[in-house]
Amino acid sequence: MKQITPETLYDFQFVSNPRFSPDGKHLAFVVQQADKENNTYKGDLYLLTDAGPMRLTAMGDAKSLTWTPDNTLLFPAARSDEDRRLKEKGEFFTSFYEISPEGGEATHAFTLPCRVLQLRHLEGTRYACLVSYDAVQPTLEAMDEPERAKKLKELSNPLYHTFEDLPFWSNGNGIVAGKRSRLFVYDRADGSLTPVTDMQQEVACFDCRGGHLLYCAASHTGLRSLDNGIYLYDCTARSVRTLLEPGLLRVTNALFWGDSILVLGSDGARYGRNQTVVFYRLNPADGSLSLFADYDRGVGSGVASDARLGSGQIIKALPDKVLFLSIRDHLCHLRALGADGTVSESLTPDCCIDSFDCAGDRLAYVAFVGDGIAELHVNGEQKTHFNDWLLRDYSVITPEHHRFTDADGFEIDGWALRPAGFEEGKTYPAILHIHGGPRSLFGELYHHEMQVWANAGYFVFYCNPRGSDGKGDAFADVWGHYGTYDYDNLMQFTDVMLKAYPMVDPARVGVTGGSYGGFMTNWIIGHTNRFCAAVSQRSIANWISFEHTTDIGYYFNLMQHKANTRQNASYLWDISPLKYAPNCTTPTLFIHSEEDYRCWMPEGLSMFTALKFQGCPAKLCLFHGENHELSRSGRPNSRMARMREILSWMDQYCKASV
Repeated sequence: MKQITPETLYDFQFVSNPRFSPDGKHLAFVVQQADKENNTYKGDLYLLTDAGPMRLTAMGDAKSLTWTPDNTLLFPAARSDEDRRLKEKGEFFTSFYEISPEGGEATHAFTLPCRVLQLRHLEGTRYACLVSYDAVQPTLEAMDEPERAKKLKELSNPLYHTFEDLPFWSNGNGIVAGKRSRLFVYDRADGSLTPVTDMQQEVACFDCRGGHLLYCAASHTGLRSLDNGIYLYDCTARSVRTLLEPGLLRVTNALFWGDSILVLGSDGARYGRNQTVVFYRLNPADGSLSLFADYDRGVGSGVASDARLGSGQIIKALPDKVLFLSIRDHLCHLRALGADGTVSESLTPDCCIDSFDCAGDRLAYVAFVGDGIAELHVNGEQKTHFNDWLLRDYSVITPEHHRFTDADGFEIDGWALRPAGFEEGKTYPAILHIHGGPRSLFGELYHHEMQVWANAGYFVFYCNPRGSDGKGDAFADVWGHYGTYDYDNLMQFTDVMLKAYPMVDPARVGVTGGSYGGFMTNWIIGHTNRFCAAVSQRSIANWISFEHTTDIGYYFNLMQHKANTRQNASYLWDISPLKYAPNCTTPTLFIHSEEDYRCWMPEGLSMFTALKFQGCPAKLCLFHGENHELSRSGRPNSRMARMREILSWMDQYCKASV
C-alpha cells in the first residue's frame, strides 16, 4: 500500500451541494480539486445520469449552482473578454452563465453590477440576490470614465482604511467596515435590481416562496447587533413587514413551512448564547410565536475533517415535514421534524452527511461513509466513486473507538489511529489532536492530516471532551469554565490511551490543535510538561487582546466566559495561556496566518515571544495571504507546507530517541 503524505490531498476530488432541478428529473452537484500549478481549487458542475456522473463544465470555474424555473443551471464565472476587462479595472460585478442539463456550451446569462454571495429563484423571471454591499463606497455610476477608472484604482489599492464599524474586519472577508450583506431582487426580464433591505441591515439568511422573501437580519449602525429580527418582503407591493422584533430570540434561521414560519432560535435562558437553537412556529398573520420542538441536538453538519470543500443544503421544508441534518454523538444524520412536533430517528445509515436534497421519492446526500472521502449517495446507494483509489491503493487507517467516564459522570468518546505498518513489540511516538470550537467534534470520518501522521509512524489520539457538540447542552456547557474540566478530560483521555496502547512511549507524545484547540495547546504547555512537543495553531493566548482585535472578540468573551474587560479583566487574564507561558518547557511550533482575523496573529506572536524569553525552543510559521481556514480550505500549496512543518517539528522532538 502507498503511504499517505500531505501531497496526497492534491488528488482528492471534493463532492458538494447536490441539487435537484425544479421538475425533479435532474440532479446536479459540484466537484472541486486542488490545482497545484495555480495554487487554487478548480470546480466544475456534474450531473448524475443513469450511466453515472456526467461532467457539464470543464473550465474549473463553476463552484456553485442555481436551477432556473426552466430546469437549466446558472453559475457565476468570469469567462468572456468583457468579464476579464471588468476584472482588470477592479469593477464590482458578477457574471452568470447558463447551461442545459442536456449538455452543450454554457452561454452568458446576465451580469450584475455587484458581488453576489447567493442567488436563488424567487418567481417567474425574478431572483433573490444576497450581495456584498459597501455602504461607504462612492457612487460610481454617475462618474465619467476617467474619474471612474481613477476611483476604482484607489479602491483596489487604498492608501489607508477608515474604521467606524465593529467588527472592522472578518475572517475570510478582509476589511468589512461599512460593508453589509444586503438583499436585492433581480428581474431577468427588464434587468432591474431592486433593494429589499436598507444599507444598515446585515442579512443572515433568507428563504423564497412565490413573490415573497423571508429573511433574518440585524441592524448595523457602528456595532453589529447579534440579534436578528425576522422580516417578510412582498415583491409586488415592494413592502416589508416585521414578523419578529430583534432581541426576542437568538435567531439563526427561518423558513416557510405550510401557512407558518419555522424559526430556529434560542431564548438563552439556560446556557446563554451557547444554548442550542430549537424549533419555534411563527404565525405570519398575527406575529404569535410558540415553541414547537425542544430538540437538544441542534441543526447542522460539521464533524471535523480537513478533507471536504464546498457547501450545500442542511435543512429543507416539505409539505408534511422538515428534513434537517443533525449531529448526535459523533455522527451527522438526516432527521425529520413532523407536523406534530416530533423528531424522527435517523433516516440515513451511520455516516457523516455534509449536505442533501430531495425530490419525490429520491433523497440525495453527500456523505463520508466508512474510511473514505465524501461521495454522492441517492437513497442509500453510493453513486460517485471519485475517490475509490484512496482506499484501494493507500494505507488508510481505521479509527479505533474508546469511551470513558469522567469525574462528573459524563461519557467521553475518543479514537486512536495505529501507525501504518504497525508491528507488535515496537515502541511508537504519538500525537494528541484537539479540535476547535469548542462546540465542534471529531468522529470516525477521514481526516487527512491525522492519516498523514499515522502513515509517518505515529499513534494518533483524539477525543470529544466536554464542550464538544453532539451530546446536548449540558455536555457542551463550558460557559465560564475554559481550562477546567475540558483540560481534565484531555489529560484523562491521554492516560486512558497510554494504558490501552502500552507500546506508546509516554515520553514521546506530542500535542496539537487549532483555534480552541490552539488555546488548549497553549494552556496545556503552561500547566504540564508531559508532552515532548507541541504545535499551537491559529491559537488564543490572551483573552484581553483577543476581545479587542478579532472579528468576534467583542461578543465572544461574554458568550464563552461570562466576562469581558469592562466587567472582569482579571478573570480573563487568569484564564489566558500567556499568563502561564513562564512555566513552559515544551518545544512549541506556532502556526498562524496573516489574515486570520478570527484569532489574529498577535495571539501567536505573543505566545511565541513569551517562550523565546524563557529560552524554550520555539518557532513560528506565519502564512502569507491565508486566514483561519488554512488547514481546511487554504490554498493547496500553503496547506502542504503547513502539514510538512508540523510533521517536521514532531519528528524532531518525538522521534529523537525512538
